Amino acid sequence: MTALAGGGLAGAGALSACGGVGGAASGGSEPLRYAMWGNNVRQQNYQKAFEQMQAAMPDLQIAMEFADYTAFQERMTTQMAARTVADVFWVPSAQVMTYADNGLYRNLDGLETLDLSDYSESDLEGFKLGGELNTMPFGIFVPAMRYNVTFAEEDGVELPEDGPGWTWDSLAEFARDYSANNSSGRKALSYGAEHDLSFENWLRQRGEQLWTEDGRIGFTEDGLASWIDWWEALRTAEATTSIGEQDGVAPDWPTIGDKILMNFGNSNHIIDDAKQFPDYEFALRHPPVDPAAEPGFQYLYFPRMAIYSGTDDETAATAGRVLTYCTSTVEMLEAVGLTMGAPVNPRVAEEVKAIASPDEVEMLDLVAEDRALDRRPRYEAPAGSSTWRTVMGRVLEEVTLGDSTPSKAAADLIAEVGAAIDRAA
Repeated sequence: MTALAGGGLAGAGALSACGGVGGAASGGSEPLRYAMWGNNVRQQNYQKAFEQMQAAMPDLQIAMEFADYTAFQERMTTQMAARTVADVFWVPSAQVMTYADNGLYRNLDGLETLDLSDYSESDLEGFKLGGELNTMPFGIFVPAMRYNVTFAEEDGVELPEDGPGWTWDSLAEFARDYSANNSSGRKALSYGAEHDLSFENWLRQRGEQLWTEDGRIGFTEDGLASWIDWWEALRTAEATTSIGEQDGVAPDWPTIGDKILMNFGNSNHIIDDAKQFPDYEFALRHPPVDPAAEPGFQYLYFPRMAIYSGTDDETAATAGRVLTYCTSTVEMLEAVGLTMGAPVNPRVAEEVKAIASPDEVEMLDLVAEDRALDRRPRYEAPAGSSTWRTVMGRVLEEVTLGDSTPSKAAADLIAEVGAAIDRAA
C-alpha cells in the first residue's frame, strides 16, 4: 500500500471554485485508504486523479487499494471480518445491503466536509438506503438500447420512433423483418435475456420489481418467464445472434459488435464499446415500453462508495473532502472519464458536456431524460442474493439448450435465490 505523492497537475485555486473543494484537508499522518476495483487503465486514471486531488489539498495523502472485481470482494470479506476495511471504499452492487447489514457504512448526514449543496431533496432521498444517507453514489446508469447508426443507414432502415409505437411487440416485429431481409446477413439483436438492467426495466413496466423494500424477490414466475419467452421467440426466429455466435448467453461484444444492429445494455457501455469499432457510429435510445406500463417505471442505477463506520472523526472529515472531489468536480472526470456513468452531481453533469465526446453526450442526454422523470422507488439487492446473475445465466443456458422451459427456469431461479436470501437472513 503506497501513498501517492502530491502532484502538480491542477492548482488548488482552480479546484476550490468547484464543489467546495480546496484548502488543507484534515487528518493525521496516515494516508487515507481508498479501495476500488477495475482494470489497469482505470487504476492509472485514478492515480492521476488522486495526484491532482492532492495538489488541491496539500495535507492529503491517499493510499489506493486496487484489485479486480472478484478479488476486491474477496478482500472485503476478509477485511469485514477483521474490521480493517478501507476508509473509503466502492460498494459492489450485489453487496450493498450485505455491507449495510454488517454495519460497514458511516452515516454521511452532518458530515460538514461532504458538499451536498448541488443536490435537491429528491436527489438525496433517492441516494438513501432505508432512509439513511450512508453511501454516496458517484455515477448513474440507466437501461438503454444501443444501435449502429452506420448499419441502419447502409441497410436503409429506421427504428420505430419513441412514443406509442415503440413497444416490445413492435421491436420484435422489426427485429424479425430486419434479420430476414437485410442484405448484409446481420442480426437485429444479440441475445440479451441475461442483461440485468433491461430485465429490471421489463419488470417495472409490468408493475413488478427486482427486489422489495423488505429484502425479498420482487418478481413473480410469470414476470421472469414472460421475459425469457420474449427472447426465446426472437432467438428461435433467428432474429438474434445464436448462443454459439455470441459465445454464451452473455454476448461477447468484441465478437458480435460488427454482426448486429442493436443491443441492450447499460447507458455507460457505449463509451468503451464504441471504441472497439471506431469505423461505426453508435447512438442510444430508451428501451421499448409496454402499452400498459404505469408512469414511474424508469429508474436510476447508482454505483456507490462509502466511508467506513470504523473510521475516526478526523479521518472521516478528510474522507468527506475526497467524496466531494470525486462527485462534484469536472477535474475528476477529466482524469478518470465517464465509464462509471453520468455524473451524479447535476451541476457537473451539465458542465462536463463541454469536454465530453459524442458517445459520452449520448449517455449524458439519455440519463438526463430519465432523471427528470418522477420515478417509483427502487430497492437494492438483499443479503444472500449476490449470485442471482449467475443463477440467471445458468437457467437461461438450460432453456436455450432445450433442457428447460421459461416457466421452469423462472421457478428454479426464484426457489434457489429465495433460499439463499433466507439463509442470509
